[in-house]
Amino acid sequence: MTKIAWYKKPEMIVALSALLISVVTTIIGLYSTMIDRSYARASVWPRVEIYRSHSVEKGHFSYGVMNNGTGPAIIKYAKVTYKDKPVKKWSDFIVETSLVQSHIGTRILPSQANVSVVNIANKAYLADMLEIDKQVTIELCYCSIYDECWLADRSNQSKEIAECEISDEQRFIQ
Repeated sequence: MTKIAWYKKPEMIVALSALLISVVTTIIGLYSTMIDRSYARASVWPRVEIYRSHSVEKGHFSYGVMNNGTGPAIIKYAKVTYKDKPVKKWSDFIVETSLVQSHIGTRILPSQANVSVVNIANKAYLADMLEIDKQVTIELCYCSIYDECWLADRSNQSKEIAECEISDEQRFIQ
């Protein structure tokens, strides 16, 4: 009687085929899960942009923040500097009394939402504000609902970061 090699036996061929099919199914399942997670993250991806607006005719100046992404932006902190020094509130460097402002330091900004952070409506103060604006930097750190975080500044080139951290001395509180 001739001895058949172990890998040529019918039961071994069936077993190896089942093993191969199981491995392929597992790989396809893992790949599908990875694609599903990527899609879920992309469907709630925030994209925060900081903008400045002014009108010489109306004497209007404003800073605003908008979320052009597909999901909510959880703003963790704001940092505003004037002449390279951190400020706590707009009135630290804007002396106009007709200032209208909204809190931006910690809030949830829904998708496609727009918040006017500070408004000034005074023709006489517009030229001063345009000069002040040249020395103002604004930085926002925001995260998605999956705790993926980005840092946005006035250049609107968001940079992905591990987490939002800032010292209390630099945090904009208004």
